[in-house]
Amino acid sequence: MFYTYILKSKKDGKMYTGFTKDLRKRFKQHNDNLDGYTKGRGPFKIIYYEACENEYDARSREKYLKSGKGKRYIKSRLKRFLFRTGCI
Repeated sequence: MFYTYILKSKKDGKMYTGFTKDLRKRFKQHNDNLDGYTKGRGPFKIIYYEACENEYDARSREKYLKSGKGKRYIKSRLKRFLFRTGCI
């Protein structure tokens, strides 16, 4: 399985979208500051993830969730959570 995921920084409240084959390992890498895009922004919390059968689908889903339509989808899908945590 491959995973598309969204992290929320506990430090600055910003979100990061990515994909991986090993979600637990990747999440640990983010929190251990081993990723250039999220370095110094942790600790993180996983706020959303989806499982896909193959890498192509996971990459496509990541690309969609980073687009304007995808961001609106996530805001709608996580409306209560994002409102409660002050993201919207």
